[in-house]
Amino acid sequence: MYFAALLARTEDGWEASDTELDDVETLADLADLAREASVDDDTVLAFIEQEDAWFGVVRVDGEEDPRIYISDAAAAARSSYGEILLTDELLGRDPEEDLDRLVDLDGTEDGEPEGSADGEDPDEIVPPGPIGDSRILDDLGMTERQLRTLDGDALGVIAEALGCMDVLEAVR
Repeated sequence: MYFAALLARTEDGWEASDTELDDVETLADLADLAREASVDDDTVLAFIEQEDAWFGVVRVDGEEDPRIYISDAAAAARSSYGEILLTDELLGRDPEEDLDRLVDLDGTEDGEPEGSADGEDPDEIVPPGPIGDSRILDDLGMTERQLRTLDGDALGVIAEALGCMDVLEAVR
């Protein structure tokens, strides 16, 4: 089961809204959705959680590039919502290299990427554990160390540290 919410920081505190990710296909789509929830280009946090498996936080500050933290990259990679967050840049991949490996695009053997012994493409393997900007919430009240040690109701703990637990619970 998934949960997603947007928390927008305002002069009066935090405002939360439950959000549907059905129309979100890329990180850019998610960032645009977050910017729409923003008041005066203030900080917006997008929370995405798959119960007992992983959580992700995307921070959008005005027109800056989104910052991302994911608690377990390998678990998120098995999720359609997680795949939105696991960008080539975050994973340290160069999409140009992937294109260079494809010699023939007609589906012949020469154009097929080489796989490992178990049939997996080594470039598609995602490491287990946290990935991304673990200092994403430092200035909002949650340290890197606190974020990296979260389990259970991680989003609730984050919301409590940010002073917006009641607002988050209202949309849960």
